[in-house]
Amino acid sequence: MPVCWTRYSKRVLQTLEAVKARRALAVASLLLVITVFLVGAAVSYLSWGLKPAGGGKTIDFTVPEGATAGWVAERLYQKGIVRNPTLFCFYARSQGLDKQIATGTYRVSSELSVPELLRLLTSGRRATKRFTIPEGLTVKEIALRLEQQDIVYGKEFLDALKTGKFAYAFLPDDLVGPARFEGYLFPDTYQVYSDVPADVLAELMLRRFAAVCEELNLSTEAAKQGLTLHEAVTLASLVEREAKRSDERALIAGVLYNRLRKGMPLQVDATVQYALGEHRERILYEDLAVDSPYNTYRVTGLPPGPIAAPGRASLQAVIRPEKTDYLYYVAKPDGSHAFSQTLAEHNANKRRYQSAP
Repeated sequence: MPVCWTRYSKRVLQTLEAVKARRALAVASLLLVITVFLVGAAVSYLSWGLKPAGGGKTIDFTVPEGATAGWVAERLYQKGIVRNPTLFCFYARSQGLDKQIATGTYRVSSELSVPELLRLLTSGRRATKRFTIPEGLTVKEIALRLEQQDIVYGKEFLDALKTGKFAYAFLPDDLVGPARFEGYLFPDTYQVYSDVPADVLAELMLRRFAAVCEELNLSTEAAKQGLTLHEAVTLASLVEREAKRSDERALIAGVLYNRLRKGMPLQVDATVQYALGEHRERILYEDLAVDSPYNTYRVTGLPPGPIAAPGRASLQAVIRPEKTDYLYYVAKPDGSHAFSQTLAEHNANKRRYQSAP
């Protein structure tokens, strides 16, 4: 073979090898670009998925017993709280948080990122609600108020009173159902978990009443007035419904004590309303004839139990009544009362201030 041919062959082989090398480098470069692009896209996608979903939505979200991270992720996605359930699960597993999500109700927002949501859901910082039960409500009215404030369904609360086991000596044994708790669900402002069970709610209100009883030394102080604790709470419930002004509570309590000690019927309109089972702005003459042990126009002495939930001020008024010779009072248009010692004075006050019986 001629020398020139041999040199030519070598140049061709060198050229082919150079082309292969350039192709390999190009392929490698292309693969690197693709890899960098895919990694960048993945990182960008993950970053997007972990960001807040936005929209300003805030909800109470309940994690039930045994819920998985996948279940939580899907429900949060459906409610518009997270952008992507798969990325939520991926991040939770990568951080070892998927098994640490705690049972309970949480207040979550679409303005929280996935890391922030998981910190909340694994912290046990459950959502709470604040509600107020005003003085003077019946058990049924308390149940309605709880439902209106989105704490618990009213029927659920009443059912819990019927079936729950509440170990408090002050609860009367001769009354059954919700009536047994009348006057003992203490009116106050409470803060509870959003998913509080109805029986726990009732227990909380009974416990608050027990604490107030202890603070006021109610049993001992009531005995000094010749009353049992149940009678004192019953009388306080009448004061609560009758008194519109705080400075008249002890005075009204004193009037009721005077009538009890003289054997006079208490003639409290609020007991007639309770006997009728409904609130009325005005009691009519025919209403006074309702046949009920709670009708203090027909029955002498205290009714069988409280007619509403008395607050601390009314309980204090009963154990520290104002001593006077008054036997009567009548409401004035401004909510205060005119007090009198004789029936003639009382009738004159009625003619002056109202036309009701």
